[in-house]
Amino acid sequence: MTSQRPAHADASVDLLARRGPVDARPAAARIGVLGEMTALLASVASLDEARAVADCVGVVDLKDPRAGALGALPVAQVAAIVRDLGGRCVVSAALGEFADETAVADAAGAMAATGVNFVKIGVADAARCSPVLRAAAARAPGSRLVAVLFADRAPRLDALDDIARAGFAGAMLDTADKRSGTLVDCLALPRLRAFVERTRALGMFVGLAGSLREEHLPDVLACCPDFVGLRGALCENADRTAGISRGRTEAIAKTFATANADRAAVRRMSARVARFAPFGRDERLSP
Repeated sequence: MTSQRPAHADASVDLLARRGPVDARPAAARIGVLGEMTALLASVASLDEARAVADCVGVVDLKDPRAGALGALPVAQVAAIVRDLGGRCVVSAALGEFADETAVADAAGAMAATGVNFVKIGVADAARCSPVLRAAAARAPGSRLVAVLFADRAPRLDALDDIARAGFAGAMLDTADKRSGTLVDCLALPRLRAFVERTRALGMFVGLAGSLREEHLPDVLACCPDFVGLRGALCENADRTAGISRGRTEAIAKTFATANADRAAVRRMSARVARFAPFGRDERLSP
């Protein structure tokens, strides 16, 4: 029996799914879900894996885990998976990591043409990322581009300004070397929160990933990104090169649903309290 797609999955990725010209989109349309919900992004390596989890995750992310953090699947395979899923879910694709403008432009144009909702592009050299970002954006109009910075390479927050200026829809953190530890080993939680807040302030949606395990989710979800990317945590024996486990994916999807529901409850309580606090701070503290 096919399980019913959780309601939070649709709500949390609605704006991630919308497309628009990367260089002519109002800021409000480029923002993900403004921290209201966090989507589970599941990285899958095949059509069978995509079919197995498409109804219980927020974003199906297509990549080759044997080829690194952003290993790209062949364009023809990505296009076939997109056609098979038929718009039933949001689909992203890893493109790889680039330091050359011509190479990234050709690759971005080809991957965007597959019909994926957004394309993840690694920035190999943060010191000269602007030309690479602009080249990708120029060849992928109408596609949502996401720049990936690497937590294990001392990422600079000011690179986010270049990413936003290039017209990218989002930015995310990942780890380049899966042997270097997890995202939370590489960057402390205050740094992760600062990354989320700065990305949002620039009008982009934001994601976090990097060999995260189930025990990391409470702290990472508390940073309120628009999506959290997982692969190994969803696989048999937590091996990112093994197959995706439907059971593990469903269990982790419930963790996301609970966190999103708790966040919504806090917002509702805050709104109710605000209705009964009509006075300014000084007036409330007055005897």
